[in-house]
Amino acid sequence: MDTIIFEKPVFVRSWSSCVGKKETEGPLGRYFDHTSQDNLFGEKTWEKAERRMLETAWQDAVQKSGIEQRQIGVALGGDLLNQCVSTSFSLRDSGIPFLGLYGACSTMAESMLVGASLISGGIRENALCMASSHFCSAERQYRFPLEYGSQRPPSAQWTATASGAVVLAQDGGSIRLTRAHIGRIFDPGVTDAGNMGAAMAQSAYETLTRYFADTGEAPADYDLIVTGDLASIGKRIVLDLCAGDGLNLEPCYDDCGMMLYNAEQDVNAGASGCGCSAAVLTGYLLPALADRRLRRVLFCGTGALLSPLTTNQGESVPGVCHLVCLEAV
Repeated sequence: MDTIIFEKPVFVRSWSSCVGKKETEGPLGRYFDHTSQDNLFGEKTWEKAERRMLETAWQDAVQKSGIEQRQIGVALGGDLLNQCVSTSFSLRDSGIPFLGLYGACSTMAESMLVGASLISGGIRENALCMASSHFCSAERQYRFPLEYGSQRPPSAQWTATASGAVVLAQDGGSIRLTRAHIGRIFDPGVTDAGNMGAAMAQSAYETLTRYFADTGEAPADYDLIVTGDLASIGKRIVLDLCAGDGLNLEPCYDDCGMMLYNAEQDVNAGASGCGCSAAVLTGYLLPALADRRLRRVLFCGTGALLSPLTTNQGESVPGVCHLVCLEAV
């Protein structure tokens, strides 16, 4: 099976989020731990701002865990910038062993999947998992600097200025990470980099159908199944594909790209970026599990595996989706 069942307990011990101005104005704005009305976060460049934002999130998560920083077994995470510099620079003075990950918008789920495997396998006692993105740094790398004033098609998504961090451990939490599913790459042949939702939707569908086949469960067994980040176009495709297989996701399905912003915020199809699902997870989903407003959640990180180079060469956009199952103890 592609699905991993963690027989030795893995608990979500603590979490924290840090977001920018636009994110505080959305429907989840009141849930985030740290917010800023200045998207530069007091720094001089967008890249340094993203680093500061992520550093704020992971340091707060570690402090909440009650584990000393020097006792964190491993840090796992990534971002959208080349060589994941936001993540690595935020950790460069930490002294924490580091494994850099790149799964695009699936990075948060991927980091928790790997972290839980290391803990359940007895390799580490705990793990710090994180992800971030920044609208302005991502625009400069993937499209054009903001000063260019380029037009965005309706299918485009708005990269979230957001970050989230989670500490997983062998004990000490009221939320357990019970299962994970390693996604496979699927390429539906979408060549429009401005339509990432359509490019990633098949990978989400494939991961969900394989997971339900492995476990013998159904969507109705979960309070919430959430992908991140397919936005409006990709979400509709997933619902249609699953309905064709007799899987009714409608009553319990949502997408982080639809949850982060209001329709009035002019974000085209919705939100995207590593930080979108990371912030929705740490700002809203984990507190809801801790308060027992939710009991069982499938958190499915979806990533578009492209770069400016591949886009300029006319390549299509492959997608991947990693899944973790979170349950209130």
